Amino acid sequence: MQTPKPFDATACAVQLRAAVMHLSRQLHTGMQHDGLALAMLSVLGQLHRGGSTTPTELARHQGVKLQSLTRLLADLETEGWIERSVNAADARQSLLVITTMGKKRLAAAAKGADAPLAQAIATHLSPQDQALLLRACSLLTSLGDSLRQEETPG
Repeated sequence: MQTPKPFDATACAVQLRAAVMHLSRQLHTGMQHDGLALAMLSVLGQLHRGGSTTPTELARHQGVKLQSLTRLLADLETEGWIERSVNAADARQSLLVITTMGKKRLAAAAKGADAPLAQAIATHLSPQDQALLLRACSLLTSLGDSLRQEETPG
């Protein structure tokens, strides 16, 4: 009788990162056909999920320097996809919020990417694998949340 090998978290992390990156590249390619820059989608998505935030906080969530976001935020504001308002807690800062038009643009881009992914799931995975994938989505979200909490000074 063979002794089961101990779980190798590092090997799992390497395989998970590679799989997520591969899927991410495929999804990004599908979304780029919509003519919307990935950086714009990322910012709109963050504002949609997280609600209003300061440019500094948004830059931190995006993993970029504030200076890198300045032009992008101006473009999004010009398009009417985000709005800026004075931060009531600190008048020196502004708050960014996604507009109704921005939400519609984000939803259209996501729908364009979701359709081929849904088709691939429906045609290439068994019902058991589909259920497993749905469970894995919850686990991936939890992993992402735990990584963010570990990065946040506290």
